[in-house]
Amino acid sequence: MIPLNARPEVIRILAADDHTLLRTALAELLNAEDDLQVVAEASSGRGLVELVERHQPHVVLLDVEMPDHHPRAAVRGLLERFPSLRIIILTMYDDQPLVHELLQLGARGYLHKSVSRAALLSAVRNAAREDDQITILVPRSGYTSGGYQTQEQDAGPVSPREREVLTCVAEAMSNRQIAARLGITEGTVKRHLRNIFDKLEAVSRIDAVNKALAQKLIAAPRGRSMR
Repeated sequence: MIPLNARPEVIRILAADDHTLLRTALAELLNAEDDLQVVAEASSGRGLVELVERHQPHVVLLDVEMPDHHPRAAVRGLLERFPSLRIIILTMYDDQPLVHELLQLGARGYLHKSVSRAALLSAVRNAAREDDQITILVPRSGYTSGGYQTQEQDAGPVSPREREVLTCVAEAMSNRQIAARLGITEGTVKRHLRNIFDKLEAVSRIDAVNKALAQKLIAAPRGRSMR
């Protein structure tokens, strides 16, 4: 199993879903990103452990409704065998007790299949980090998180740290200056910017700042301009 001491340059992914069209579309979407690679696909729970053993993914996207598959046993078994593996649950249903159980067993995220492209990419990248962040993305349906941080699909899951980075970008700071101010590395700054671009669907730093200002994610900078 590939260790996750830090986020890898290319995140290896196993996509497990019994719907061929959805699984193919998911793989195409992920493979279009320079830092993501779908290394294996599964259409049922049978042979899942062997696929992980053979292809050594960092992240497994796991559909809980697959045939020949019990989600609790699958998550428990995979993490007992591969402790550094990151599992993100995919589902069409909001089964809160099951979600809480799977998160307690060690799953790193729960995504409703209606999430946006940006939210999916962000969840995969976040899962591949070394920290203990858990992502829950659900439609607006009165979901209760039970102590986990829940992000509604249409709310824009920009984290507090990413807002700090955006604020620095709005002040026309370089990556090196941002790293010094926030006490992080330039590589971490770049990772945050990449996540921000995905979440806001921005094409440049200026575009990201303008969209963040329009959504009131950050306050307008004083005395400095990026123009």
